[in-house]
Amino acid sequence: MLKAFDAKMAAHALRLARETLQNEAAAITALELRLGDDDTVVKAIELLFNCKGRVVVSGIGKSGHIARKMAATFASTGTPAMFVHPAEAAHGDLGMVTADDAFIAISYSGESTELMTILPVVKRMGSKVIAITGKPGSSLASIADVHLNVAVAKEACPMNLAPTTSTTVTLALGDALAVALLDLRGFREEDFARSHPGGALGRRLLTHVRDVMRSGADVPKVRADVKLTDALLEMTRKGMGMTAVVDADDKPIGVFTDGDLRRMIEKVQDFTQVLIRDVMHANPRSIAPEQLAVDAVAIMEQFRINQVLVADADGKLVGALHIHDLTRAKVI
Repeated sequence: MLKAFDAKMAAHALRLARETLQNEAAAITALELRLGDDDTVVKAIELLFNCKGRVVVSGIGKSGHIARKMAATFASTGTPAMFVHPAEAAHGDLGMVTADDAFIAISYSGESTELMTILPVVKRMGSKVIAITGKPGSSLASIADVHLNVAVAKEACPMNLAPTTSTTVTLALGDALAVALLDLRGFREEDFARSHPGGALGRRLLTHVRDVMRSGADVPKVRADVKLTDALLEMTRKGMGMTAVVDADDKPIGVFTDGDLRRMIEKVQDFTQVLIRDVMHANPRSIAPEQLAVDAVAIMEQFRINQVLVADADGKLVGALHIHDLTRAKVI
């Protein structure tokens, strides 16, 4: 039978967890310090920056998992990249690699049979090879155009066997290469959003006001000379908690909200003779339909309002936005 998880086991587990984090943090720090005495990282970045094709990343086992993540990070930050399994590459997938590509081969031992089988072919094709290993004297290091040394003093595994610290350091080095490249390429938030349209940042940076605004008959609006009671009926029909007040050219000149109505109740006994122009807020906040939806959020936050009107380049009312529209669109 398995022993019950007791306080002694909990303390031992916590100690090992902390030692693992300390070990891996120290190894990353050691790699960072090593970069100061080693220009190979700069050579690797230059090679990747000048690559006319894609960055192909390959590895097997745990190194394969790191290679997949590295390729995904490159691809999402402006460096076209893909993962190729070395065993599959030896059976046809090498056809995906071209002379214009840069090939990153990952193997801590530097002796991966699968990689060493395909790398001579990759070299003959004209692709440049970057090897990431923990053994500078390995076969993989010797065949590469650039070798990046990710040697660690010991693995976090208590038996010093399972790839733990070495894979963490390799992963961190891949992130370092990707970040350096994205900055050199002038990659910005808007570029990141285009490759992540389904994510929160994509929605924030790719969603425009016109995509989420209410338009046409759904926009509450009245003329300035109508009675307040008529304006209230329009507000009720359209369900936005406000109505725009427009002139003869359909340009917004004011706005009246539920909040204004609540404040009026304390002061006005008879609404039947009140005209909307006498109680509206003049010069209402508006935004253009081509602006980003996040700009509408900023206006609402700055002026502490829940609605904003949408006006075109001629100043005509073309839509309206409620904070709930932005919430449903997951802009906020």
